[in-house]
Amino acid sequence: MNALVAVVDATRGFVVVGQASTGEESLELTDELKPGLVLMDVNLPGIDGIEATRRLRERGAPPVVILLSTHDEDAGDLFVAQSGANAYVTKSDFGPQRLSQIWSMSQG
Repeated sequence: MNALVAVVDATRGFVVVGQASTGEESLELTDELKPGLVLMDVNLPGIDGIEATRRLRERGAPPVVILLSTHDEDAGDLFVAQSGANAYVTKSDFGPQRLSQIWSMSQG
């Protein structure tokens, strides 16, 4: 999680407003904090990141959701299809440039 926080901190225009350690907590914090962007780990305890993302995307005015995992890029298409996430990125490929790129694409 520290690596993801470092990426957000290093990306102009973004700030970390909260961190969750379970799928259920991610839903609660999103309701409370109303972020524009959620970085969601696929492998969370409780409900996994795919189910948590699916639930977030069903809500009115959902945040942009980027799924992250150590699974290879090929698994990302399935994860996005199952969850409705805006994008999937492997943790090893996630950096400020990639975050900015996905954000720009999701806003247009």
